[in-house]
Amino acid sequence: MLGVAAQALTTPLLGASLAKGVLFLTLLPSTVQSSIAFTSIAGGNVAAAVCAASFSSLIGIVLTPLLAAWLIGGSARIDGGSAVTLVLQLLLPFLLGQLARRWIAGWISRHKPALTLVDRGSILLVVYGAFSEGVVNGVWSALSVVRLCLLLGVCVALLFAVLGITTFAGKRLGFARADRIVLTFCGSKKSLASGLPMAAVLFPASAVSLAVLPLMLFHQIQLMACTVVARRMAAPPRGAGNCATSHPAREQAERAGPSARRWFSRSSSRP
Repeated sequence: MLGVAAQALTTPLLGASLAKGVLFLTLLPSTVQSSIAFTSIAGGNVAAAVCAASFSSLIGIVLTPLLAAWLIGGSARIDGGSAVTLVLQLLLPFLLGQLARRWIAGWISRHKPALTLVDRGSILLVVYGAFSEGVVNGVWSALSVVRLCLLLGVCVALLFAVLGITTFAGKRLGFARADRIVLTFCGSKKSLASGLPMAAVLFPASAVSLAVLPLMLFHQIQLMACTVVARRMAAPPRGAGNCATSHPAREQAERAGPSARRWFSRSSSRP
């Protein structure tokens, strides 16, 4: 809904191609690694973050192309060939990794530093390829500084709107603090690793660069902003000592919900 509204509002300012890119950004699944990392930094429920982010990535392989074909229209094409390509590029590696985990998990753990470089390097190459395609198509010469600044503002506004919505929803639904953190971080991330291959399959070659530009900007903004948010969540409240933050009754009340937290507050304030 935010994407549809953003496209309608930004088309006169950004142009049709960038506005469709903003809509495409909002249709993408969540990240896996950064969502889990930020949840862990903030002291959230890491197991729930793993499940939520993984489920988002899996369902996004099916749901994102369908939503893009429905909401973006002719600019995003989906047919049998594109569906097979998405399965081969995104779903098949995930399934093979899960099946092979029992044999390769130990080796991966022992070589984690080297594999982390390979993982991040592959994403860097995908981003470099997208930027290079934009240079070849003359995107940067046609994109003015004003439009680029407006696009940055739209990405920042979308991120903080979603952060506010997920934070409010978690409190309103009575989630424990650890689960509210999961909702905040898993619900606000967008996957660059999934988005770039999807855009290359769904959009014509001439439109890919502008379609993924909002995603590339949003990805960097979400990393910087959520790093600050996660560290602020992890920091104990001012004036709170270790005993207060590790009180067993407080932890049980936090997990139990709003009514238990109100009871704990009343009982702890009595002399």
